Amino acid sequence: MNFNINRRAAIRNMALILGSAAVLPSCLNNDKGKPVVELKNLKIDAEQENLVTNLTETILPKTDSPGAKDLGINLFVFKMIDDCMGKEQQDDFMRGLDSFADEAKKQLGKSFNESTDKERTAFVAAFEKNSKDDKYKDDSKSMAFYKAVKQQTVFGYTTSKYFMTKQVVYELVPGRYNARFPVKKQVTA
Repeated sequence: MNFNINRRAAIRNMALILGSAAVLPSCLNNDKGKPVVELKNLKIDAEQENLVTNLTETILPKTDSPGAKDLGINLFVFKMIDDCMGKEQQDDFMRGLDSFADEAKKQLGKSFNESTDKERTAFVAAFEKNSKDDKYKDDSKSMAFYKAVKQQTVFGYTTSKYFMTKQVVYELVPGRYNARFPVKKQVTA
């Protein structure tokens, strides 16, 4: 009897291992340029997806709290752009993405994705500082892209489960009733 139980457990474990081995390659980002996230309207490749992922992580890096990559903010950014923006805005976003990548390559001497975290941070800080100058106008493609990613990154973080449960404890309206709140006596004249 004990032999049958062990045999059943062994068969079940073998099925789990074989099933996991079959599913694992589809869970990983392949090297053929196909992105991990599937979108309805945006057509992005793995390089573009990595650029947005690295940019969100540069905007919201991991410290003692999770970073953008840990919270999946990069996927949130793509989903918001894909679902909530019109065709013209999506096209501008994609042109801005390419423009941002070109500008990073020109200034860093290598792609944004190949740069170190320190180089990315310095580039983004300089990019943001220059945005306040006349060198980059608000209608610049790369600046519009950067602002869209930054806006969605901050929005994604402040509406994430982590932020709402660990950073700011959200209470539904009307909140708690505090019967012991001190009331000052009114002086009548």
